[in-house]
Amino acid sequence: MRILLPQKVNRIIHTLQEHGFEAYAVGGCVRDSILGRIPQDWDITTSAAPEETKSLFSRTVDTGIEHGTVTVLLDGEGFEVTTYRVDGEYRDCRHPKKVTFTRSLSEDLKRRDFTINAMAYNETAGLVDLFEGERDLEKGVIRCVGCAKERFGEDALRILRAVRFAAQLGFTVEEETKDAVRELAGNLSKISAERIQAELVKLLVSPHPEQIREAYELGITRIILPEFDRMMETAQETPHHMYSVGEHTVRVMCHVRPEKILRLAALLHDTGKPDTKTVDQKGVAHFTGHALKSEELTRKILRRLKFDNDTLRRTACLVRHHDDYYKTAATPETVRRTMHAVGKKLFPYYIELKQADILGQSEYRRAEKLANLEQIRQYDQEIRKRGDCISLKELAVSGADLLEAGIPAGKQIGASLNWLLEQVLTDPQKNEKQILLKLLKDRMKK
Repeated sequence: MRILLPQKVNRIIHTLQEHGFEAYAVGGCVRDSILGRIPQDWDITTSAAPEETKSLFSRTVDTGIEHGTVTVLLDGEGFEVTTYRVDGEYRDCRHPKKVTFTRSLSEDLKRRDFTINAMAYNETAGLVDLFEGERDLEKGVIRCVGCAKERFGEDALRILRAVRFAAQLGFTVEEETKDAVRELAGNLSKISAERIQAELVKLLVSPHPEQIREAYELGITRIILPEFDRMMETAQETPHHMYSVGEHTVRVMCHVRPEKILRLAALLHDTGKPDTKTVDQKGVAHFTGHALKSEELTRKILRRLKFDNDTLRRTACLVRHHDDYYKTAATPETVRRTMHAVGKKLFPYYIELKQADILGQSEYRRAEKLANLEQIRQYDQEIRKRGDCISLKELAVSGADLLEAGIPAGKQIGASLNWLLEQVLTDPQKNEKQILLKLLKDRMKK
């Protein structure tokens, strides 16, 4: 096995070797290179102690020196160089009580999470694969290094990472590793929300977001996203659906692009259904008001997982409006009003989410629903081409114009602008300054 190392990575490795130390590219960059993927980062492991590494390079940063990591800067580009180490006993399923540096590569590799991430490479020794990681890559298997329970006991986030890697690579999780996940999934409650969020997003935007089903079956979502478990356990006794809420959700995720906001909205759009479900005398289920409840839960979930405010706002908006005009035919006015509610930039996401929602349902009235959605898409294009006003900033009058026209300063200005926008959303041809001022004047006379 020959891997083409970047010139700067080779330069660091050769510099360390020339001074009597071992050095290898290690981990994900080796894995991705074997798979024919382009590594995002190149990490280097070495027998040199941190201070010895620093002495060999003119520019370094102590990014994690207590754990043996020094960032070497070459021409403005940073490469993490970490000393071989042995981790002591772990506390809180996350941090080792102490880290001991070693001169043994094998000792360093055996502390790593999965076999496919425990390979090292340099041009002198070639591939160092002590745990059959290359074989597991060929078989498409995620397997822990050594004892799975020990690896997951060291860092519980590895439990979620196992499924995340399976989703990213299209692999399956090996049975012993699965057994350990089932037994130790509860330890994920000790992991910070920020770290859970990062792994969950990677899973969601992967080529196989359906692996969240595996996370459910292994007991992971019960800890990190219990709302998903409730969806998986909620049936939909309605002609429009043929799957549980959760299974429908999985299919919706698979029908949208691997973009964070879209995949989050797809995941969360029906979280309110378990709480709003009723069944009528004919045995048909109804979920009245589920979109608003889903928005409420979406905000709660994203706050709990420490998502940024922009992600929260955009995702919640899509969830709130995903069911708009579900049973009514599209018209230019309804499309303008939905564009106003959702926002022009987010509206294409809204259309894509609605399409995925339809494709994740039963075939009952599917052609009709898709035809209606196509009409929405056409109206969207026409509205944009004409430049129809769909927001206050596009209105032909401003607050200053209303003050000049004699409207008292204060709440009445805002109320008047919103009233005028309502008129324009109904009839965009009214969006001219003189027409709007006359409309307002006539209203004030009444």
